[in-house]
Amino acid sequence: MKSGKIREIVLGKALDPMKSETRHSLALVAFLAWVGLGADGLSSSAYGPEETFRALGEHTHLGLYMAIATAVTVFIIALAYNQVIELFPTGGGGYRVASKLVGPYLGLVAGCALILDYVLTIAISIAAGVEALASLLPLGFHHYKLWAEAFFIGVLIILNLRGLKEAIQVLLPIFLGFVATHFVLIVYGIFAHAAYLPQLIPNTLDETGQLASNIGWIGVSGMLLLAYSQGGGTYTGLEAVSNNVNILKEPRVHTGKMTMLYMALSLAFTASGIILLYLLWEAKPVEGQTLNASTFGAIIESMGLGSPWLNKAMLTVVLVFEAGLLFVAANTGFLGGPAVLSNMAADSWVPHKFRYLSTRLVTQNGILVLGVAALAILFWTGGSVTLLVVFYSISVFLTFAISLFGLCLYWWQHRNGQNYWLRRFLLSLLGFVICAGILAILLVEKFADGGWAAVLIIGVIAGLCIYIRNHYRETKNAIHLVDQVFANQPFGPHVGPVLPNPQDQTAVFIVGSSRGGGLHALLWVQRMFPGHFKNFIFVNARTVDAHAYGGEGAVEQMRAEANATLKFFVDFCHSHGMASSAYLGFGTDVVDEVTRLCEEISKEYPNSIFFTSKLIFEQDNWFIRLLHNQAALAIQRRLHFESLQMVILPMKV
Repeated sequence: MKSGKIREIVLGKALDPMKSETRHSLALVAFLAWVGLGADGLSSSAYGPEETFRALGEHTHLGLYMAIATAVTVFIIALAYNQVIELFPTGGGGYRVASKLVGPYLGLVAGCALILDYVLTIAISIAAGVEALASLLPLGFHHYKLWAEAFFIGVLIILNLRGLKEAIQVLLPIFLGFVATHFVLIVYGIFAHAAYLPQLIPNTLDETGQLASNIGWIGVSGMLLLAYSQGGGTYTGLEAVSNNVNILKEPRVHTGKMTMLYMALSLAFTASGIILLYLLWEAKPVEGQTLNASTFGAIIESMGLGSPWLNKAMLTVVLVFEAGLLFVAANTGFLGGPAVLSNMAADSWVPHKFRYLSTRLVTQNGILVLGVAALAILFWTGGSVTLLVVFYSISVFLTFAISLFGLCLYWWQHRNGQNYWLRRFLLSLLGFVICAGILAILLVEKFADGGWAAVLIIGVIAGLCIYIRNHYRETKNAIHLVDQVFANQPFGPHVGPVLPNPQDQTAVFIVGSSRGGGLHALLWVQRMFPGHFKNFIFVNARTVDAHAYGGEGAVEQMRAEANATLKFFVDFCHSHGMASSAYLGFGTDVVDEVTRLCEEISKEYPNSIFFTSKLIFEQDNWFIRLLHNQAALAIQRRLHFESLQMVILPMKV
């Protein structure tokens, strides 16, 4: 069986990016977006509330404050990020907000934090999911948790390479099962202890007063703030919708807001409800089990089903759905992370190939990089959920703080021209204070416990991005100088088109967006082969990448720019009395599309030789080759295999 057939079986048949129905068939309605993107936030209820409750130590009565604070914080952040959806309906989220509203370098920091955030989304969700499953097994099986995590990441990589909608549809039953089982357990668990509810608030206030008399109100406040910050992982995932507005159904802003509402309601209910269950059922840590597992087990036993086996089976179902939802949440990392990378690639912070789409119209390079990075960080940390939560919270709240600061600046600068600016400004300011406060506490309290690693990773990624952007800027300036040299090439006196004769000798030029590069190749051929070629054909194959495919009208704009460039070359040749024409193609793989066009041209013009330019750097190494696609060499190899002659012309940079 050929490799192409195997690839099609595993990943699915190729999709045509130029068909409008393809875009519409891939876009997500609010409900599916809630499943695909909201699972990240909802799944954090599997580990965020536990981290909060554990941080309280023996003073579990403070959990009531944490339950209320959690629900309020969820809605504050969700409402603030609704503004991001309104202002940036093409996606980009925290990275785009920071870049446009604060500045490119703070945007870079936000983008680097988001990349780490999505890598950790995959890592922590898989690790927590395996922990939930391991709660059902004897301690002897826990040695195999890391390998199980690696297996699940591999499965998600394949699902996402097939396409985001297919991945979501496969995981939809798991998501709905989690929502149903946890809703029943939370409601039953609260009402089963309804007799304690009237005294819950008075008892909590009395115990808080007694604690304050021992350690002081400052000590109580510090304990609450630390526990609140420890549970920062609960709010992760709320930014996922704003990062991926471009994959939602039209009208995108409305769909995004509805998705955010579903996320906020489900997360506030689940996370706050679980903290309340811990409090009412006096949850205690059990070796080899999560707090959710031990608490849910106690609730199920209280239902009076009469059979230990049935109790065990019900707990198994609940924990399997919880683990399943965490795997769905890991899938969010494969949706959001590549989107951030493609946005940063559009601004030249990361290699441009992160904008490229596969034949299934997914950002394949981003999916693979995030999957490998998640595997690396899992093996580095040993799959420790507690350590991963520290990394996760720092990266998320750094992005939150920068984004909300940008919104504060925006509403203050537009206070005279926008309705309701004060209300929105105060909402953004409140969100900024909360997120910046959580970030500061985490950095101070957890710096030695892994916080330093999160800061170091973000700093290293940012430094690498600055180096990459400087290289692209220097290359762009060098190409611009070439364009200027050839910009003054005079057009000839001839008026009107000159049609090519298919039987004449034909020079076919594979050109890009640089007019200087195309003219450089044309004049070089005329100088080296004077009078030999009678026809001059220009070929341009444009890559439909994530930036073009996601933006409204971007493909049409790309088509117009490509036609204008080709028209320039053809008009230049006609003005000098040279026969010329042009061919234009679109696809996700420039090599495949150029090869197809060249084969088509060789049939019409059998006496063709193909030419293209390639950038040649004085300091060439593997990293430079990573930043620039090697399309010219790949096309030459493909054409030579088809017995078509191609010459690569060096263009020094």
